[in-house]
Amino acid sequence: MWVAIVALIAGAFICVYWVLFTPSGDVIPKAFLTILLLAGFAGVALGDSYLAHSRPAWLIPASMAGWVLILLSGLALIWVPNEVFDYGYGLGGALKFWNFVLVIVYVQLALVHQRLIWKAHARYVTVFTRVLTIVTTAFVLALLVTALVSLVLPGDYPPLYGRVMVALAILGAVGTALVPLVTAMFAPRAPRAGRPASATHVDGRPLLPWPTYRDGVTPLPMLDNGQPDFDAQRTGVPSPGSRAFGPQAAPAAPHQPNPVVPHDPLAGSGHHPHVDPFGAAGSARPGPVVPGAPPQEPPAGAPRPPL
Repeated sequence: MWVAIVALIAGAFICVYWVLFTPSGDVIPKAFLTILLLAGFAGVALGDSYLAHSRPAWLIPASMAGWVLILLSGLALIWVPNEVFDYGYGLGGALKFWNFVLVIVYVQLALVHQRLIWKAHARYVTVFTRVLTIVTTAFVLALLVTALVSLVLPGDYPPLYGRVMVALAILGAVGTALVPLVTAMFAPRAPRAGRPASATHVDGRPLLPWPTYRDGVTPLPMLDNGQPDFDAQRTGVPSPGSRAFGPQAAPAAPHQPNPVVPHDPLAGSGHHPHVDPFGAAGSARPGPVVPGAPPQEPPAGAPRPPL
């Protein structure tokens, strides 16, 4: 934000100087455009400050430097006489606006390029890749400056100027291609997860999923003919001669039917054996009555039921 504030104040002083000492008569439209440009720059700087927490640390000053460069280019395009961009066709204002749009596009493309190339470099950091990335960044920034100069201050430049721009573009493109290429070739790769047994292939044809026990995890043994042992799935015990694929889980115990409990005629009747409070054993529950058998006598000492 301090960079934005200082740039805003410096741009305002430059515009005041042009207003006071410019000989041309169209000062009021240029001053109005300057106010709009400064207001736009202040809004963009405020927006960058709100997005700073979600960006890498180096991208925050780089983005602000790019907007400062756009501000200076816009001020130059506003206050440079239209005759420089006219070329005899009366389209000086339209060419200025088009060049300003190209300035914004070039600067933003350079920022995107830097973000991508440094992200690719972070995947595989060596001395070679770091030097290559720094040199490529220098070539791209030099190409950006030469392109902005030709857009903001058009004129009859020597042929060497255009050849230098082409050479910088070639070197920047080669470095941009080499950084991700070296990263893809020599960067260590994470080990791939093993292929599950159910997705094996034979002669290029996928096999069907191998059946398992009832737990859904342990695969069934394989018989001598290559078929699953479905008897083991039903009984829980592998068939003789079958081969297991790995450590087998403990087979489930065979299902046992519920034991038959003899019917107790006194169950639920509320009858409980008598307990002597002095410690003597109470009367036991009478056993089943067998037809034709003599009546059972109560044990000695037990109270007799009333007649």
